Amino acid sequence: MNVLLDTSIFLGKFLYYFLESLYYKIIPKKKKDVTGEIVLITGAASGLGRLLAIKFASLGAILVLWDINEEGNMETCRMIKEERDAKVFAYTCDCSNRQDVYRVADQTYKAFLPAMLEANHGHLVCISSFAGIVGINGLSDYCASKFAAYGFAESLHFELKLLQKSKINTTIVCPYFIKTGMFEGCSTKYPLLLPMLTQEYAAQSILNAILEEQLYLIMPRFSHVALFLKQ
Repeated sequence: MNVLLDTSIFLGKFLYYFLESLYYKIIPKKKKDVTGEIVLITGAASGLGRLLAIKFASLGAILVLWDINEEGNMETCRMIKEERDAKVFAYTCDCSNRQDVYRVADQTYKAFLPAMLEANHGHLVCISSFAGIVGINGLSDYCASKFAAYGFAESLHFELKLLQKSKINTTIVCPYFIKTGMFEGCSTKYPLLLPMLTQEYAAQSILNAILEEQLYLIMPRFSHVALFLKQ
């Protein structure tokens, strides 16, 4: 009887979430308001982090910027303040310094999650990678770190649901290679199907996913086909 009950519950939930997903494909979710919300952005000195900081500032968020690059981080802060009257706080954070990690970041999630749990409010964003769900030759160490980030964020999402913390959202971002300094000189074998992503496209897609409270963001769209073929 337990097997039949569990199977029925599984199929019922599968149908519900399938129809929900189909519905939101046709009618997108209403974007949430982040005015006055505190948004912490790591790696804000350049590239994707800087773009996300600028975009969140335009929506009225209070920004906390972290980066090891003090000069670049302060430049991001200045850029935002020159364009609009926004509350921005920039801090230098060197995650290779163990003392600095525990003093400033305290492993980030551990530092901020307790307050989120108490308030049942917040949004956790994990920047993983396509290399966090598909192994890529020549990137063993990078894949290992991104697989770990993906698994950690996904498992924490389900733990929060079990705790009935429905107002704490999670977004797991898995992009293909982005045209940043990190991937300078890289190329793609299939540019029409799996193109190198522009920073602007990636940043806007991530922002939309957060505002629409999407759990997964995998880009470009053809990546879904690649994952299906892998399975």
